[in-house]
Amino acid sequence: MGDTALPNSLASCLYSPYSWSFGITSWSLTVTKTELATISPLAFINNAKLQYLLLGGNPLLCSCGNLWLKHFLGEQADTQKVYCLEEGVGSRPLSQLAPPACVPPTTMTSPSVITELEGRDVTVICTTSGVPVPTLEWDTSSIETHRKVDIVMPQATLTLANLSSFDNGREVTCTAENTAGGSESSVLLNVLFAPSILQLATPVLDHHWCIPFSVAGNPQPELQWYHEGKMVLEQIYIQTQIHDQSESVYHGCLQLDNPTHINNGKYTLVAKNTFGQDQKTVFAHFMPDIVESDLEPADGMAVYVIVGIAALASIGFILLLILLKFGRNSKFGMKGSSSVISNDDDSASPLHHVSNGNNTPSEMGSDLVMIGMTKIPVIENPQYFRSSSHLLQWNSFVRHIKRHNIVLKQELGEGAFGKVFLAECYNLSPEHEKVLVAVKTLKEASEDGCADFCREAELLTNLQHEHIVTFYGVCVEGEPLVM
Repeated sequence: MGDTALPNSLASCLYSPYSWSFGITSWSLTVTKTELATISPLAFINNAKLQYLLLGGNPLLCSCGNLWLKHFLGEQADTQKVYCLEEGVGSRPLSQLAPPACVPPTTMTSPSVITELEGRDVTVICTTSGVPVPTLEWDTSSIETHRKVDIVMPQATLTLANLSSFDNGREVTCTAENTAGGSESSVLLNVLFAPSILQLATPVLDHHWCIPFSVAGNPQPELQWYHEGKMVLEQIYIQTQIHDQSESVYHGCLQLDNPTHINNGKYTLVAKNTFGQDQKTVFAHFMPDIVESDLEPADGMAVYVIVGIAALASIGFILLLILLKFGRNSKFGMKGSSSVISNDDDSASPLHHVSNGNNTPSEMGSDLVMIGMTKIPVIENPQYFRSSSHLLQWNSFVRHIKRHNIVLKQELGEGAFGKVFLAECYNLSPEHEKVLVAVKTLKEASEDGCADFCREAELLTNLQHEHIVTFYGVCVEGEPLVM
C-alpha cells in the first residue's frame, strides 16, 4: 500500500494500545483532524514498513506516552506542524516535548555472543533502565535448548542448559518496554561441536557424476575423500563442491568428470575439525568392469583390429629405434645409392656395402653388399630408404587431446608402459564424431618412464606413412599419462 488515510472511526481506536489490529500495512499513514490525543507504539507493531506518519490537526497530549512520536517523526514533527497540549501551558511543538520522569528504556546483554561447546551450560544477563521502570522479558522461542528465566529488576537472567548444536547461529532477544517506548538486545549463539555426516548417498548423474553428502560441524569441517582406502587427490576432473550451506550444515557432492570402471569402488568421506571427526562409506558404480559377452560380430572384429594395430605400432616403433640408433654408423653402410663407403673402416667386417657414387634414378639396384670377397647386388626398398626424409618430421607438434574426449570401453591387455584399453575418442577429425582407438597408459610416472613416453610420442608423431598405424596424440591432463 502507499498513502493510507485513516477514518475517524478507526482513529479513535488508537486511544487503546491493544485495540488497533486491523492489519493495515503501508509505508505512509495519514491520521489528521481526528481528535486523537494519545497513540501507543504498540498500535503499529504489525507494520514494520511504516516510514511516514501524518498527524497534523490532532490535539495530542504532551505526555510520556507520546514521547515515542517525537523520536519517530524527528524533523517531520516541525515540517507537519504537529503540536501537543500541556495542561496550564497550552499548545507547544511536539519536537519540544520533554515530560518529567519520562525516559525511554535501554537494554544491555552480557555477553552479546555465546561461544561454547555443545552440551555445556551458559548464563546470560540482560540489564535495563528507564522511567517509568520498564517491563523486561526474554524471547527464546527460536531455540531448542532447555532454558530458564529469572527476573529481578532491573535484570533478567537467562540460563541455557545442555546447549544443542541445532541452535548454532540462532539468537535470543531481551526486550524492555515502558510508556516512553521500547528497547531490545539480541544474543548470538555460537555452539561448537564435532562433525557429523548426516548423509552420504550413491552417485547420481546430472551434468557430471556426483556423490551427494551433507555434513554438519562448527567450525566448518575439513573434508577428505578416500577411494578403496587410497587418498583422493582432487583436481579438475574430481573435486569437492559445496552447493548450499546454513550456519553449520554443508550440502555438496564429490564431482567426477567422465569416470570409468577404474573409478568404481568404495568411497569414504572423512570430516574433521578441532573437536572430532566422522566418516561414512558408500559404494559407487559408474561403468561395468567388462563389456557384456553378447557383443555383435562387428564389435568383436573391431577389438581384434585394435589389438593388431597396437601390436603393429609397437613393432614399428622398435624398428624405428633400431634404424635411428644404428643407421648412421652401421657397418652395413646402407646410406642410399649416392653414398660411397671407404673400405678402410670396415675391412674387418665380412659384410660391406659398396656404391660407385654416381648412380642415377634409372640405375637403381647398382649398390653392392660384399660378403667376404664376393659382391652381391642389393636393391633398396624405397619405402624405407629413399623416402626416409618424409618419414621423420622432427618439427611436427605432438597433438594434445582433452581427457573428457576419451571414453574407455574395455581393457585389452598390458604392455611395456602399462595397460591398453579400447576407447572411443571424440573430436579427432571433422568427418567423424567419434573414433574407436587403442589407448596406452603410463603405469609408473617416473622420470625415466615419462621421458620414454615423450620420446615414443614424438617418434610416432613424426612417423607419417599410409602403411603405418595412425597416431592421434597424447593426454597429459592428470594421471595416468595416455597416448
